[in-house]
Amino acid sequence: MHFKVLAVGDITGESGVAFLRRHLGRLKQEKGIDFAVVNAENAAGNGLLPAQAEDIFAAGADVITLGNHTFGKMQIAHFLEENPYILRPANYTGRAPGKGWGVYDCGRVQVGVLNLIGRCGLDFNAENPFTTADRVLKNADKPTFVLVDLHAQATSEKLAMSYYLDGRVSALWGTHTHVPTADEHVCPKGTGYITDLGMTGPRESVLGIRPEQSVEFFLGGLPGRYRTAEGACKLQGAIFTLDSGTGLCVGVERIEVL
Repeated sequence: MHFKVLAVGDITGESGVAFLRRHLGRLKQEKGIDFAVVNAENAAGNGLLPAQAEDIFAAGADVITLGNHTFGKMQIAHFLEENPYILRPANYTGRAPGKGWGVYDCGRVQVGVLNLIGRCGLDFNAENPFTTADRVLKNADKPTFVLVDLHAQATSEKLAMSYYLDGRVSALWGTHTHVPTADEHVCPKGTGYITDLGMTGPRESVLGIRPEQSVEFFLGGLPGRYRTAEGACKLQGAIFTLDSGTGLCVGVERIEVL
């Protein structure tokens, strides 16, 4: 039996949340999606607000993952403790609110989701994501499928993780850089992989930010507080087709909705 997972790239700004609300349900129906994971750490620009999380769940997300801006809006802290369907990186300190691993009962199958953050050029205060993955996978009851969102800057770190976890998880995707990569494939031992899903938010932008602000920053000016770009949006991500008999991936499809 095949099971389809949709992974959606970083939601950026309120316009990204609104675009997701308009399109996620239809996309799931058209593609026969069984389970959807959405990264939303930039929904409020720098962080995620509880009301936005509720909107994303209402749109059709089964699980929300986060990243380096997890606590950009501290209002989310209590939500992380109360809602098991929203995850922050598992390799954050144990003193941080929330958790980074969850197993979800979908009736005929169980889906485990692991959220990790990279350390190469991003968060050196986090624990090692490789050894964290080892610990979680060793101690967890084995679900039918295991999905991993690695929120990381370096493509090398994401690629290395794909080889490290190949055959031990069903699918691994990267988030954070907001630019989709063209390397979607099934790894030699059966793990579905893509280096970065892309983003869901304004098309004419620099990673979701107003272009003029980003240009000013790189010219050495003082652009001020970054503001989300305006205009038409896009939704980017990937669909992983999984085999319930093996728990591994049989196909990866990159998607974009304009």
